[in-house]
Amino acid sequence: MPIVTNATAEMQACIDACNACMEACQECYTACLNEPDVQARTHCIQVLRDCADICSMASQYMSRSSEFAQQLCNLCATICDTCATECAMFKDTHCQKCADMCRKCADECRKMASKALAAK
Repeated sequence: MPIVTNATAEMQACIDACNACMEACQECYTACLNEPDVQARTHCIQVLRDCADICSMASQYMSRSSEFAQQLCNLCATICDTCATECAMFKDTHCQKCADMCRKCADECRKMASKALAAK
């Protein structure tokens, strides 16, 4: 576990969920590129990249206690929800696992964003 002195348990849970989701999206992205129906997955592949990027950014913003972390977590939740919907359309194990991870991350990001709002 990283050395995080300024993160609450809730924030660390969200950071961990974002990092796990980023990894799942990167793995799913690579796997989708190797599927025989890759052309049918074009939008999903694009969303996977967006989701991996926003999860990485959200983790970084929370880790440094950025004043913009709450807004980024809101956006991250939205993109994770979209990615989960896209991945769920494909029945491969990698897509189904990624969809599950995206849903978990979206939930953690919504919790984090609402806590940040309540604290203001």
